[in-house]
Amino acid sequence: MKNILVLGAGKSASRLITYLLSQSEKYDWQITVGDLEEDMAKKRVANHSNGWAVKFDVKDEQDRATHIAKTDIVVSLLPFVFHYTVAQDCLKFQKHLVTASYVDKDCIALNDAFEEAGLLFMGEIGLDPGIDHLATMKMIKDLKEKNAKINGVYSFAGALLHPESDNNPWHYKFTWAPMNVVKAGQGISQYLFEHKAKYIPYNRIFSSHSERSIGDVGLFEIYPNRDSVKYLEKYNLEEEGIGTFLRGTLRKKGYCDAWNAFVKLGWTDDSYKIDVKGQTYTDFLKSYLPLKFLTGNSPEKALGLFLGLAADHQIMHQLKWLGIYDHHPIGLENASPAEILCKLLEGKWKLEKGDKDMIVMLHEVEYEIDGQKRKLTASLVNMGEDEEKTAIAKLVGLPAGIMTKLIATKQVKLKGVRIPIMPEVYEPILKELATYGVGFDEIDEAIA
Repeated sequence: MKNILVLGAGKSASRLITYLLSQSEKYDWQITVGDLEEDMAKKRVANHSNGWAVKFDVKDEQDRATHIAKTDIVVSLLPFVFHYTVAQDCLKFQKHLVTASYVDKDCIALNDAFEEAGLLFMGEIGLDPGIDHLATMKMIKDLKEKNAKINGVYSFAGALLHPESDNNPWHYKFTWAPMNVVKAGQGISQYLFEHKAKYIPYNRIFSSHSERSIGDVGLFEIYPNRDSVKYLEKYNLEEEGIGTFLRGTLRKKGYCDAWNAFVKLGWTDDSYKIDVKGQTYTDFLKSYLPLKFLTGNSPEKALGLFLGLAADHQIMHQLKWLGIYDHHPIGLENASPAEILCKLLEGKWKLEKGDKDMIVMLHEVEYEIDGQKRKLTASLVNMGEDEEKTAIAKLVGLPAGIMTKLIATKQVKLKGVRIPIMPEVYEPILKELATYGVGFDEIDEAIA
């Protein structure tokens, strides 16, 4: 019997766990789900005969040793900051590791150790990163097999709201980790455009968005992900002479400029704490507005002057809808601006009963073949069922679950620290995803 340990039982882990449990009888697996909230782990296991729920504290060395030592494969949906610690224990106890998060430099540095141990650490096998790698790599491979010259690659994804649940002026609600949304885009974003490096500092990232229309779900804004360039080597495109390579995040039209107001205010900063005990969000706002705008003016008027916006501007409406002028208590003491903003948004952007989410992906590959310039476009739109059975949980969980199955059944024999860019990984996973209604619509057209 194979033992599989799932770390983290949050909403994004729900579909992963049900998938592994559904496969457990066929493959004789024991699925252990560990979470700091044992009741949540029990909820996910749902009394399945091959499931076992445990209380798990990733910060507790003995907890990690106890559970990792007696498993065969660890699947971690914990916050990415814990993956290096888990990876070290997987090495210590000789276990394979699967994660849905980005593989950072510390984890990459473990590559030789995983290879020498004959173990696989497969990272970035969720939605984004994850399905984006699978689909883009297959598109590139198919075109290369036709002797096409790849000129440009674009890859965009967004976790958004189902049109039926889009009932606020931001056209957005939290469908995954709220603090990750608040801190999105921070640092320097870089990509390649027409053979030249482009750099966008964080203070300009949300004012530098572009647009795409996707199928019948509407117009979207795109802002670049932090570092697209590093994937040139990973996608084996460095020797192709590719001119443009950009990975980005999708939001509904009207989001980016409004979010940029928080960037200008400094409310997305998580690097320091302030004392806001007993304060309201209006007090918090006033403390971040220059005196020259506040003097003799209401907070709303002062904010408009600071942002250079008229009182009837759509962005001012979006900010007012959040309740920042309503003297609502913050309810925190020492907290960073980002934590304070996150708490405000959690109250307004929460998925309500019956709400559905929507995943949208768009991949574009510009290429040349037989002297003609063309573009292959692949788009995916996947809708959630309700506030619990979300599309993001499905599209994060299924790729990670299928990858785990490939390892457990020895269908892949990879070693080291990897991401899912090889045919023996992306071909079977994309094929099985299609059976769950997760597939791409492709258009191949000539371009000027």
